Amino acid sequence: MRQYTLKRETPPGRSGFLKDLNDEQRRVVEAGGGPLLVIAGAGTGKTRALTYRTAHLIEQGVAPDRIMLLTFTNKAAREMTDRVSRLLPDAATRVWAGTFHSIANRILRQHADQLGYGNNYGILDPQEARDLMDLTLARTVDDPGKRRLPKAQVLLKMLSTAVNTDRALGQVIEADHPQFLSALPIIDAVLTGYLGQKVEMNVMDYDDLLVNWQLLLSDHPELRDAWASRFQHLLVDEFQDTNLLQARIVDLMAGPGGNLMVVGDDAQSIYAFRGARVRNILDFPDRHPGTQVFRLERNYRSTPQIVAVANASIRHNKFQFEKTLRAQQADGDLPAHIVVGDGELQAAFVAQRVLELRDEGVELKQQAVLYRAHYQAMELQLELQRRGIPFTIRSGQRFFEQAHIRDVLAHLRILFNPLDRLAWMRVLKLQEGIGTGLANTIVDALSAQGDPWAALKVELGGALPKRARVGYQKARDTLLALGEPGMIGAPSSMFDYLLGQGGYADYLQRTQPNAEAREEDIRQMSHFAGRFDHYQQFLEELALVEHIAAEDIQGSEPTDEKLLLSTVHQAKGLEWDAVFVLALADGQFPLRLALRSEAEEEEERRLFYVALTRARRHLYLCSPQWGTDREHRRILNRPSRFLSELPHTREDLLETWRVA
Repeated sequence: MRQYTLKRETPPGRSGFLKDLNDEQRRVVEAGGGPLLVIAGAGTGKTRALTYRTAHLIEQGVAPDRIMLLTFTNKAAREMTDRVSRLLPDAATRVWAGTFHSIANRILRQHADQLGYGNNYGILDPQEARDLMDLTLARTVDDPGKRRLPKAQVLLKMLSTAVNTDRALGQVIEADHPQFLSALPIIDAVLTGYLGQKVEMNVMDYDDLLVNWQLLLSDHPELRDAWASRFQHLLVDEFQDTNLLQARIVDLMAGPGGNLMVVGDDAQSIYAFRGARVRNILDFPDRHPGTQVFRLERNYRSTPQIVAVANASIRHNKFQFEKTLRAQQADGDLPAHIVVGDGELQAAFVAQRVLELRDEGVELKQQAVLYRAHYQAMELQLELQRRGIPFTIRSGQRFFEQAHIRDVLAHLRILFNPLDRLAWMRVLKLQEGIGTGLANTIVDALSAQGDPWAALKVELGGALPKRARVGYQKARDTLLALGEPGMIGAPSSMFDYLLGQGGYADYLQRTQPNAEAREEDIRQMSHFAGRFDHYQQFLEELALVEHIAAEDIQGSEPTDEKLLLSTVHQAKGLEWDAVFVLALADGQFPLRLALRSEAEEEEERRLFYVALTRARRHLYLCSPQWGTDREHRRILNRPSRFLSELPHTREDLLETWRVA
């Protein structure tokens, strides 16, 4: 007799895969229409909630191509569509899933002619945008160098900030680049010319994709209504990271009373420097009356002990959606507050504990060291290289490999070895009017004298164009000043001189959009150099660790077993078994420059919260007791307010280790 099995149909209104969800996630997935706000705490499965809701909507009869899913990275979009594919294999490819920029491009390809572009417009990559800005600068201003105008990269940053934060150019320059305020009329003319050039060339840069998407929706009501009705459901990931422009686009695409779900965590809004606006998520219910608010609070990542510290810290923020993470993992050790004497001892502790954890079964690749700013890992990088501990830096170079660090070190290398042609080339090319060709000519002329250092005291006369002659004279004066006996015996003063009288801080302001961070890197290297009695000792120390690092690379088998070093910003969205957080002293974390207002302090606390919630099982919070000020005087650090403000009974939250 043949056995016959009845096919059991899914009950109406309930998808069969909902059994994979907890109660909080299921409420999100099964929510009805209208405006929905999902506050998803760290490690609570927000991606699962979003993808399962997408699959559930499709299973309930919504056509896949009538669902739009907006993300911030292509990786996130791919991950979500892959997850939907595993639930509903035939549907995911038809969902409109992608980044804000990719969806903007997809829509603009159909309507660019409404905005004065051809539908075959090109998209400028960052280098092409810089090249076009350079061209516009040359066309608009007779001698940009003479007028001390910012370089193309800084001009693009000014324009991007104005566009994404909806501020006037003058407001942006006054707040972020006050040294260029007197040049506002010229800068405005250059940026206006840049915008016109793009339209003439039928090209857009990345910011234009969002600007033009908004213009299309706001200036063409018939198109706005058509696109708003085209999609039955609009879902937005990481809504706390949207800027004002993106939030307006979302509102326009959803239309009044549309089915809009935004997912995010106000406690992890940490990108204000990119234009992200935490008010977008905090004010969402006010902008969308009738909003249903859901909370995901079950944390599947961290131990209860780590979650308790994170909850206790973020409670001090005034402007937030209140929530309490509840750990689903088994108990673990209390997080440790590591009190160390100074940065050197901090580095030694981390290196030693990393090796101990590896011996205890925690692989290097499951450990991470997080910090507020790159310079805070300088001493640790040197210590890891000395000990032969392999490490990698997320989205960045090793400290001494960064361009601005190499620039200032090149001056010292010339003093140490006047025949170092590469160092000469680097120093000369920092000057206005000196490119590779002229730099080569100058080095050849100096070398022809026998000793290039001695030749510095010989004038090159009229062998150089006027502009290059001024630049050469400036480089020459700087090198001669650095070679004075009082300088070479105090290497920290050499870096201070380069930043100030040597003009390198001014060079950074004109050429780099993150000039303040780079200048702080150099100041911290100056503090480190203050330990040495002669600049040659300092260079020999760097040469030694560079040699060790090179040996390690050449003599080891390829492996991904490396300790990760990262700023907290770069670590968002990631997790490790063990996490070390460095430099928890006021002025370092929170960063001194980020404490000018209550809003900035709250963002710094959110950044601390993100650092805490990256750890699964082991968490080490390091506080150096001693540091140095800008005059290189030894000072007693105040512990980070984010540690001090924890409850007085914090023995229940943290155990204290003192490292001598």
